[in-house]
Amino acid sequence: MGYIVKALVRSAFVRQQGRPFVSTPNNRDLVVLKRLIEAGKVTPVIDRTYRLSETPEALGYVGEGHARGKVVVTI
Repeated sequence: MGYIVKALVRSAFVRQQGRPFVSTPNNRDLVVLKRLIEAGKVTPVIDRTYRLSETPEALGYVGEGHARGKVVVTI
């Protein structure tokens, strides 16, 4: 509950809007999702890829609100 309150307070001061999200893992849903991914029906949108040494830049990019997809840090 504390996370939700913090997100609501922060949303008044930052550009990116934090929304409360609570997830309960469900094995059946994960199996369906796995099948969709394997069938190529679900593909992630990757905005940029950074090397591990560039993690600060990746976090800055995401923090500035520029990302229009997933930002990947490769190891």
